[in-house]
Amino acid sequence: MEHMIQLHIEKLPEGVYLATSDEVQGLVAQGRTVQETIEIARDVAKKLIEARSGDAGTDLLPVVEAFDYPLIIAT
Repeated sequence: MEHMIQLHIEKLPEGVYLATSDEVQGLVAQGRTVQETIEIARDVAKKLIEARSGDAGTDLLPVVEAFDYPLIIAT
């Protein structure tokens, strides 16, 4: 099953990016680029969700047919 979670990504003063999520407790990922950070966050989220698969508190939204996605274009 696929789930959609919101990531909060910020650039740290050290020049790396940090991703967290209010929806997946414990999700913290850091990378050199936004793309690398998202990939690491995806792996961490998957492991955290799998570890909690038996918990009744896992109430993530399933992926829907349509959703908004912020597309960032560097110029």
